[in-house]
Amino acid sequence: MRTVCVAITAVLLTGCTPRIEVAAPKEPITINMNVHIEHDIRIHTDKETAQLLDSAGNRAGEQIKKNARQ
Repeated sequence: MRTVCVAITAVLLTGCTPRIEVAAPKEPITINMNVHIEHDIRIHTDKETAQLLDSAGNRAGEQIKKNARQ
């Protein structure tokens, strides 16, 4: 008799367990990202390196010379 009561209790308790269902949405998920990125790169060098870059005649040397004056 006790076994039958335990079995019935187990069956009733299993029916009370919560059910979790995960389903994908019908419409696609959209993410709107309006992002504006600005960047500014500054290079600081010592005088010898600035002279070396300046004598090479490239754009980096010109930018370093320009930033050194500011």
